[in-house]
Amino acid sequence: MFYYVMKYVLLGPLLKLLFRPRVEGLENIPEEGAAIVAGNHLSFSDHFLMPVMLGRRITFLAKQEYFTGPGLKGRLTAAFFRSAGQIPVDRSGKEAGQAAIREGLAVLGRGELLGIYPEGTRSHDGRLYKGKVGVAVMALTAGVKVVPCAMVGTFEIQPPGRVVPRIRRVTIRFGEPLDFSRYAGLAGEKAAVRAVTDEIMYEILALSGQEYVDEYAVKVKAADNGRGGSGKFPPAER
Repeated sequence: MFYYVMKYVLLGPLLKLLFRPRVEGLENIPEEGAAIVAGNHLSFSDHFLMPVMLGRRITFLAKQEYFTGPGLKGRLTAAFFRSAGQIPVDRSGKEAGQAAIREGLAVLGRGELLGIYPEGTRSHDGRLYKGKVGVAVMALTAGVKVVPCAMVGTFEIQPPGRVVPRIRRVTIRFGEPLDFSRYAGLAGEKAAVRAVTDEIMYEILALSGQEYVDEYAVKVKAADNGRGGSGKFPPAER
């Protein structure tokens, strides 16, 4: 209930008024049945701007930190994510990853839309990073299609560290659904899930126009922090 109040009464109309999102390819979102929406992740604003433009409810696997933050801000953030039906994900190890996959498969098993950021974290510099294979495991296990999505302009309005977004227009692009039925039964094969993940990331790249880095974002972010660099390079606009 709270999800729909936020989307249609409180938050949704305000976001549409302020950011006037351009939406391309909305017809690629299935009207019913299970599917995965896999997108790039440039900003905290992504969590709100994309869902308010969809006609269907979408459930995201959200990082656990959103549910455990300190102080009033932390409690409010946790309350929002819980009320919106978002699922906390512990990203601290392999077993945690398996738990996230189980949670995601449960959403798909109910015939719902599942939102995933395959990079596993927000891009710290606006580039697109190598995808983690959890999205492929879920797509192949559940036998569902994957809709690639690109957020364009959200890094500029709210890069990491910026609390209040700049008021600028953003674009949200949805690509054609990707069918991986040719890989049926191969969810446990490393080569297959890597190939599926790379295909998904390629489609996101084609939609976003970002620079691609064939390394995991967490690894590059840690290296940049170790060097003391900001590493902020805006993504390309199309």
